[in-house]
Amino acid sequence: MRSYIKFSFVLLSITLLATSCVSKKKVLYLQDIEQIADNPANTNYNIKIRANDLLTINVSALNAEAVVPFNLPLVTLPSQTGIVQNSQQLQTYLVSVDGTIEFPLVGTVNLLGLTRTDATEKIKGLVSKYVKDPIINIRILNFKVSVLGEVQRPGTFTINDERITILEALGLAGDMTIFGDRKNVKIIREVDGVKSYGELDFTSSAIISSPFYYLQQNDVVIVSPNQAQIQSSSFNRNTSVFISIAGIIISVISVLTRN
Repeated sequence: MRSYIKFSFVLLSITLLATSCVSKKKVLYLQDIEQIADNPANTNYNIKIRANDLLTINVSALNAEAVVPFNLPLVTLPSQTGIVQNSQQLQTYLVSVDGTIEFPLVGTVNLLGLTRTDATEKIKGLVSKYVKDPIINIRILNFKVSVLGEVQRPGTFTINDERITILEALGLAGDMTIFGDRKNVKIIREVDGVKSYGELDFTSSAIISSPFYYLQQNDVVIVSPNQAQIQSSSFNRNTSVFISIAGIIISVISVLTRN
């Protein structure tokens, strides 16, 4: 009987050890990095203006007085900490559902689906009727991406330069945990009311060729738990119960075998 108990302990230990091991093939990124030259980077990266985007549009020229009517007045932003002094920034343009904004003197301007470069050229052409050689600067203020699931710091992140890769987004979230499924990371994207999604395998360098390698505003990245984590989730919740029951059974067996 004692040998049976020892055998049970050994079998339990081997089982726990086997289920806790994770193959490095499921953990390491870009395992075929030497083939990265065979996977050209996706160059089709053009952020387009969408409905509900918040834009700042600054117009400047050699004649500073001539552009004053085209620039919205500054607004004061209250301090959120009570220590930092109030700051000022240009008022924003909210792109309507139909993709338009109301621009001073010019009137209604449709920017839906335009890249920032195209939008700049369009507004420049309209302002040129009133100002000689205007300089237009457009920024998207609400460019954000969300990273959820098996990462260290899930959340929503504001991107100031409007250009971010999926790898950089994971870096902002503190990288995947050891339990993240690196072979099936999902990206949810919505363009003009139509949702689409992509799946990336981070163990392969082919991700740099994916249209989802560069993220767009409001993309959502979801890192699912790997199979080992899914299987162990129920075990982990009941571990203390199982240990208590096993301890009682072993104690009873030990008492019985002594007699």
